[in-house]
Amino acid sequence: MKYFSANLYVKMLNCAIAEGMNHEDFADWTTSLEEAKKLEVISAEEFLTAHELLDDRLGPGFGVRVGQQMIIEDYGVLGLSWRTCSRVGEIFERSERFFKLLSNTFVWQIQKKGDVSHVILHREALRRGMELSTEASLSATVVVLQAMSEQKIAPTQVSFKHSTPNDLSSFHKAFNCSILFNQPQYAISYKTKDLNLRTAKADASINSYLLQQVDEKTNGIKIPGSKFVRDVESLIKDSLPTGIPSIHHIADLTAMSNRTLTRRLSETGVTYRDLIKKTQESIAKDMLFNTTQSVGEIAFLTGFSEQSAFNRAFKKWTNQTPSEFRKSN
Repeated sequence: MKYFSANLYVKMLNCAIAEGMNHEDFADWTTSLEEAKKLEVISAEEFLTAHELLDDRLGPGFGVRVGQQMIIEDYGVLGLSWRTCSRVGEIFERSERFFKLLSNTFVWQIQKKGDVSHVILHREALRRGMELSTEASLSATVVVLQAMSEQKIAPTQVSFKHSTPNDLSSFHKAFNCSILFNQPQYAISYKTKDLNLRTAKADASINSYLLQQVDEKTNGIKIPGSKFVRDVESLIKDSLPTGIPSIHHIADLTAMSNRTLTRRLSETGVTYRDLIKKTQESIAKDMLFNTTQSVGEIAFLTGFSEQSAFNRAFKKWTNQTPSEFRKSN
């Protein structure tokens, strides 16, 4: 990695201030706290050096404590995509797609073994700062999964490649499970059933659809075709950061069979495939016009596995490249 998000750097320094440091302590640093707030990325050298300096100053476990303060919004576009996951463990699938598309880096991998899923973080700790950054990443995972599920789900085990720190109090407080060091890989393990939990948002959506279907069957209240299409479009939009969703996935979210979903769409004069393309085009145009997200980030959010494929599709839709469209609007 050559760069890290400046948001993560700012979070780290704010956590240091909360633990007793002040702005003057960073006066001779290359990038100050205020300067970092204006940046999108910061060099890996600065970021990892900051981790090392702050761990020396504030004691073992500082990275873990930083991770506990992370919120989904700190992760930018990737975090934005997590908000719409249908399952808790889907955040790792989206993270893998995000890094492959935007940085060609394979980061997260899930290995299911019986009732437990091991979430492996593929990262080489070539220096102490990277070890500390990884501690923060795994610690943040606990917080993010709890926020996604709105339940107190906890890991069953956490593994680190580096040696045991002198003080493990922050580790025990954050992870509350078996913690192993000097392991062959970084990993955090969960019960598979916990990773398969519906996210709070998805659970609310499914309950809404179930109530609509109860009204249809018991009270004869037919859901208007236009509203049904908008609802399906919304589900497709939420699913795209994981890749183009299958009709089975969307049918599952609406508690319908594939055949019923296809029939309901057909009654409004649209096909599922057409709706996918329409939703992708709509999202892409809106984000190019109304946001500063990069073309690569928009390609990720619209379900494309390569930016070049997104560029070709957009040119077909509008006869313009994404960059040309953005400049002309």
